[in-house]
Amino acid sequence: MIFITKAAVNQLEKFFKPKAVAVIGVSQNPAKIGHIIFKSLLESKYGGNVYPVNPKARIILNHEVYSSILDCPDDTELAVITIAAQYTPQVIEQCGEKNIHNIVIISGGFKELGTEGEALESQVVDIARKNGIRIIGPNCIGVYDAKTKVETFFQSHDRMIRPHYGPISFLTQSGTYGASFLELLSEDGLGVSKFVSYGNKADVNETDMLQYLAVDQDTKVIAIYLEAIGRGEGRTFFEVAKEVIRKKPVVIYKTGTTAEGTTAAKSHTGHLSSQAVVYNGVFKQTGILSVKNFDELLAVSKALAFQPLPKGNKCAFVSNGIGPVIAMIDEAVKNKLEVAKLQESTKEHLRESFPPFFVVDNPVDVTGSATSKDYEITMDAFLADPGVDVVLPWFVFQDTPLDENIINALDKMNKRQEKPILVGAHGGPYTKKMTKLIQEKGIPVFDQAGKVIAAASALYRYTKFLSRES
Repeated sequence: MIFITKAAVNQLEKFFKPKAVAVIGVSQNPAKIGHIIFKSLLESKYGGNVYPVNPKARIILNHEVYSSILDCPDDTELAVITIAAQYTPQVIEQCGEKNIHNIVIISGGFKELGTEGEALESQVVDIARKNGIRIIGPNCIGVYDAKTKVETFFQSHDRMIRPHYGPISFLTQSGTYGASFLELLSEDGLGVSKFVSYGNKADVNETDMLQYLAVDQDTKVIAIYLEAIGRGEGRTFFEVAKEVIRKKPVVIYKTGTTAEGTTAAKSHTGHLSSQAVVYNGVFKQTGILSVKNFDELLAVSKALAFQPLPKGNKCAFVSNGIGPVIAMIDEAVKNKLEVAKLQESTKEHLRESFPPFFVVDNPVDVTGSATSKDYEITMDAFLADPGVDVVLPWFVFQDTPLDENIINALDKMNKRQEKPILVGAHGGPYTKKMTKLIQEKGIPVFDQAGKVIAAASALYRYTKFLSRES
C-alpha cells in the first residue's frame, strides 16, 4: 500500500487551513493579479490574517504593506506568489528562511514557455525541496477551501461565484475548467469541499492530492480534470488511485488524447499527454470512473456525492413527457444498463391508482396531466419493486398540472436512501428554479438524457468495482 504520512498530511493541510496568508506582489493597481487575490481573500471571510507584500507601497486597501516576506508576522503559513517568474527563486529562499513551508505560485513564465522556463522551474523546485517547502503551481489559480474560505483566485467575487461547502473535491490542470466547475456547482445549489488548480504541477501533483483527499473527512468524491501525468509518475499515480478508490470514488475527465491535443497540452502546462487507449485501459483496471466530457464529469460527481450506490443495473423510468425518456433508454442500453421488468404486482398497483390513459409499464407515462401525487405513487412503487435498482424520473415542469409539492415528495423518498434517484428536466427560468430547489434537497438534476445515464452508469460501475474488490 502507498499512503501518505501524517507529517505530509499536516503540511498539505496548511494550503487549506493556514493561520495566516501572505500575498507577494500586491499591486496598488486594482486590475493587477496580486491586488485582486489580496482583495478576494479579504472579501472571502477567511478567518486568519492576510499580509500584502510590496517593497514600493505602504498601505493597500487600508492594510499595512510589508516590504518583504521576511518582514511578515511569524504566524504566516502560506505564501501566494504573483510576481514575475525571474524573481521567484529569491522569494522561495526567503520563505525558507522565514519558516514558511507552503507556497502557491500563481505566476506563469515557467516550463510552459520552453527550455529557459523549464530551467527556471527546476531551480525553484530545487530551492523548495532544500527548504522543505511544498509548491502548488506555477501557472495556476491555486486553492479554495469552502469551510475555511482560503482562496488564491484572481477572479474577483463579482466575476466568479464561490460555492458553499459540499462533499466534492476537484483537482484540475486547467484553471478555466476549475472556475466553471465551481460556478456550476454553486448555481446548482450544491457545494465543494476543496479545490486545487496546480497548472504546471512543478511539485504537488495528482498523486499527492489523491493521498491527502483519501484521508480528508470533508471529501466524499474526488473529481479530476487531467491533461497528462508527469513523466515517470504514472505507475505511482495508478497504484495510489487503486487504494484511494476503495475508500471513495475518483472521477476523471482526460483530455490530450489526440496528437493535436497532446501538442496543445504541452504548450499549456509543459506536460506531454498520452494516447487515450493506454489511459482507458488503466482506468478500468484501477476502478477510476472515466468520463467522456466536462458535462459528464460534473454529472457523475453530483450523483456519487448525493446518492446511494445501486445493487444492480436495472433502471425504471417515469415521465409526463416521454420523449426524453426514449433518449435515456437508448443511452442506457449503450452503457450496459437494463430497462427493469416491473413485477406484475407493481403494474397492478399502478393500474389501480391511475386513470386508464396512463401507460403502465416501464417506462411509465403519466402524461401531461400528471400531478406530484402521480409521480410519488409511481416512484414509491419503483422503490418497493425488487427488480428495480435505479429510479429515473424526467419532469416536464412546463406542464402546469405538475405542482410544486413534487419537491417535498422527492425529499421524503430521497431521505430513505433505498435506491439512487436521478432526476432529468430541462427548460427555462421556472424549470431552473425547480431544479435548484430539488438539488438543495440532495437530489441531483440533469438537463440532458446523456448526463442522467452517465451518472447512472458511473454509480453502477463503482458498485461493480467495489464488489470485485471485496
